[in-house]
Amino acid sequence: MRARFLLSEVRIGLRRNLTMTFAVVVTTAISLSLLGIGLLANAQVNAMKDYWYDKIEVSVFLCGNLSDSSSCAAGAVSADQRLSIQQDLQEMSVVDSVFYESQSQAFVRFQERFKDSAIAQNVTADQLPESFRVKLEDPTQFDVVVSAFSGRPGVDIVQDQRTILERFFKLLEVLRNGALAVGLLSVLTAALLISNTLRIAAFNRRRETGVMKLVGASSFSIQLPFLLEGIISAIIGWGLATGLLAGLKQVVDTQVAPLFTFTNFFGWNEVWVSSAWLLLTGLVVSTFASLITLRRYLKVQGFRVQGLGLHHGQRGRSQTHSPEQEGSSRLLD
Repeated sequence: MRARFLLSEVRIGLRRNLTMTFAVVVTTAISLSLLGIGLLANAQVNAMKDYWYDKIEVSVFLCGNLSDSSSCAAGAVSADQRLSIQQDLQEMSVVDSVFYESQSQAFVRFQERFKDSAIAQNVTADQLPESFRVKLEDPTQFDVVVSAFSGRPGVDIVQDQRTILERFFKLLEVLRNGALAVGLLSVLTAALLISNTLRIAAFNRRRETGVMKLVGASSFSIQLPFLLEGIISAIIGWGLATGLLAGLKQVVDTQVAPLFTFTNFFGWNEVWVSSAWLLLTGLVVSTFASLITLRRYLKVQGFRVQGLGLHHGQRGRSQTHSPEQEGSSRLLD
């Protein structure tokens, strides 16, 4: 019976404030969706980093006829220098594999990459440097290769592809942080709306809660229906937000991924993990907003009971009562 009564009170409360409840659900759904997009953006950045950092190579460009660095003052790299550089690279513990690219191979790759550009018609094979493409066991050990080969005779420049990607990833991280910030601010907005909705509900039902307090109901049992109203609204909003994130993943898989085959995208596992975080966030925010609001505004001991014209705990002030009224007041107190 007690559970049935509690559910009945929750249903009545949601129905009485249907418009406000709808606003809370929609706001919570949008807020959690924005936060979820921020979490998925973070997952996307990590997925791209894992994909590209695993493919990063260190390019050791050798001296050519057009090189102007101090290490190339003696002219183009000799065969002995080339062999020595290759052997030293292969002997390094941080190196996974070494691939030599000749000028003709570099020219073929250049033509494939810029085949639709006018610059491809103005470049010849002897203008491109030969190089060693080095794949590292750990891409973060780039400095080891730089310190070992920069300035070495026969080596023009040592270039890490990671330095190029870092700028791109920094841009993605700025966008990710912005999405997370917007999501958190939206969640705060939802918390304020939940707080205002419960305050209005508590005010509209002040007479009932006052009577419940006077007949011996505990504060928790009085606050519980209001608390459940906020939690139920948050759960419904979370369900809508999860649906939106699942729809976003479907769009990425069917529309975006086929156009950008050169990288990886976040998977369904990241969607469900983000959904779990959103559920936890929604429950925590709604619970704290409800408890703080109810503790501040649901002062049931001060509610006026209809027909008595007095407050609980305040008897016989500024009014004259009949003996029957005085007896009723003492009984209620």
